[in-house]
Amino acid sequence: MQHVVDLLDRPGTNVGLAGPGGAIPCQVHRKEDGVRLSWIVDDLEAGETADYGFEDGEHTASGGGVELSESDSRIQVRIDGNCFTNYCYGKDLVRPHLYPVIGPYGDGITRPLIDEGEGDHHHHRSVWISHGHVNGWNNWGEGEGHAWTRHQRFDDLESGSVYGRIVSISNWEGADAWRGEHGSNVICEERAEWTFYRTGSDVRIFELHVTLTAPKIDVLFGDTKEGGLASIRVAESMEVRAGQGGKIENAIGGVNEDETWGKQAAWCHYTGPVNGNRVGVAIMDHPDSFRHPTYWHVRNYGLMTANPFGHSHFYADPQRRGNHVLPPGESLTGRYRFYVHKGDASEGEITERYHDFAHPPIVEVG
Repeated sequence: MQHVVDLLDRPGTNVGLAGPGGAIPCQVHRKEDGVRLSWIVDDLEAGETADYGFEDGEHTASGGGVELSESDSRIQVRIDGNCFTNYCYGKDLVRPHLYPVIGPYGDGITRPLIDEGEGDHHHHRSVWISHGHVNGWNNWGEGEGHAWTRHQRFDDLESGSVYGRIVSISNWEGADAWRGEHGSNVICEERAEWTFYRTGSDVRIFELHVTLTAPKIDVLFGDTKEGGLASIRVAESMEVRAGQGGKIENAIGGVNEDETWGKQAAWCHYTGPVNGNRVGVAIMDHPDSFRHPTYWHVRNYGLMTANPFGHSHFYADPQRRGNHVLPPGESLTGRYRFYVHKGDASEGEITERYHDFAHPPIVEVG
């Protein structure tokens, strides 16, 4: 569980943190009106409390942490010295994505990247953000005339003893030859904040807080199943259709595509074998997300994505439209946690871990 405290009356302070078991890693993020102190708490039962003490100076807990390093149009994310993923954003990429994603046994848990013609849905690139109908543009597929998500800049790259954070600003753009009413091919702006936590190697947790903002014109997010604000394509051996024990589950008891596709749920989960070891990954939808609980475009062939727009498809009713219009300057946001672990949803205690995310303990500063 990750808890954040705002020490608004102590700007510029360096602090250490002592918990019930002694000094623990903590991380300071400076804000305009103070600092935010972050640490990870394990196994705090319902009704229990834990006391922590703050001291001036750096903490003395064991080393390690989350380290970000940039090279060749990618940000490598290492946790305690081990590669976890890369944020790939090269100018020739249709849209940024995370690849690979290393699971608890040291193997990649997402499908290797493929080119068109090598397999199905080559545009399913590991972990990514996209939508298939935005002001008429397809920013999901990679067919002729598709839209792009073009990286503009990083607003923050932060390494630390508790988490690493990437804040990337990108533009969703139409085809190069197109220019809109205001002489721009920008459809909307994407702010993607990725946070990667320092956890034990048996669990990996990362979060996405995505904000989409309209430019000087209305932006229509159209009703289509082809899209998702938080998407993953799991390893081929994990797929239900592979017949090796792959399984989909959701928060309301649905199992596999027939019972989970197009259903609303606070979380969705995929599990299956990778190199002989069973691993699982959940995407959790925070209550603050747009249209929570989201609908899920999840397939037996390995796709799992949070799609709050495709109502007519999910209800098989053309009268139920999931369209949403953003007026100029306004935004919509999604907040999602990816939880990667050993075993299936039961062994991963996904219901309990969802509550860690959605309903963290109350923190009081004395």
